[in-house]
Amino acid sequence: MTAQGRSLPPDDAADLREIGFRSLDFSELALRVEDELGDELNFDAPGLRRIATVGDVLDFIDQLQSA
Repeated sequence: MTAQGRSLPPDDAADLREIGFRSLDFSELALRVEDELGDELNFDAPGLRRIATVGDVLDFIDQLQSA
C-alpha cells in the first residue's frame, strides 16, 4: 500500500473499503503470497466475500498457509 502512496491502516479492524483496498489489491496480495510459499493458493469465492477487514485478510492467509 505504501508503494501506491497509501498509508497503512492503524489496526487489524480497519475496513478494507475505507482504506481503499480493492479486489485487484487482494489478487495482487494472493499472487505475492503464492510466490512466497512457492505453492498455488486454493480458496473458494464464497470465502472471499466474507472478508471485510484487514484482520479478515490476515486470518484468511493464515488458514491458507496451514491447509
